[in-house]
Amino acid sequence: MAGHSKWSQIKRAKGAADIARGRLFTKLGREISVAVKSGSDAKLRDAVDKARAANMPNDNIQRSIKKASGELANINYEEIVYEGYGAGGTAVIVECLTDNKNRTAAEIRHILDKAGGSLGTTGCVSYMFESKGVIAAEEKSALSEDDAMMLALECGADDFAASEDGYEVLTAPDSLAAVRGALEGKGFVIISAELARIPTNTVSPDGQNLDKLRRMLDNLEDNDDVQRVWHNAEIE
Repeated sequence: MAGHSKWSQIKRAKGAADIARGRLFTKLGREISVAVKSGSDAKLRDAVDKARAANMPNDNIQRSIKKASGELANINYEEIVYEGYGAGGTAVIVECLTDNKNRTAAEIRHILDKAGGSLGTTGCVSYMFESKGVIAAEEKSALSEDDAMMLALECGADDFAASEDGYEVLTAPDSLAAVRGALEGKGFVIISAELARIPTNTVSPDGQNLDKLRRMLDNLEDNDDVQRVWHNAEIE
């Protein structure tokens, strides 16, 4: 998949192996809450699917939905995107959900500064990334890779790749929901569907810069307000 084969290295999204389950579920619960309050069924569906893919218990999912529409409806999480630089000139985008943007901005700035990076202004690095819809689907054992690719393209996909974990399908951002629905109509089991920021070019930090970058990414992901971190570094 042109420009996409390394997206899973570049994307730093939370996984059960990266942080404690409780922190992971807190982040996923916030996404569900924001989706409920947005009134978008598609957004809520994607958030719930992501939670299930992370093995979040159904009781937790339902509790998050009820809280967003009930007793905790007065807690509003704001979606904020920070842009900046990591060690070695790495471009970094940090997507957050927060109920206190002043606190979050100070924490993100501190994490970047401490690791030899810096917080930038809006637009300083986002032009280096391309927005794409990314759909992960389970492999269909009855199909060859070529047949699966043809079906995905017929459903409106821009690109397709098979891996040990299944299929990865790229779409235009505004086609994500439509392509997902079409794939499900063809019998594909969708694991997740989300918008991704894919870098148009990459850098390869090494030595101390690489160590600093890894530490910065770990600290960002350990922050409860951080939902996703994107960067353009190639890291083994």
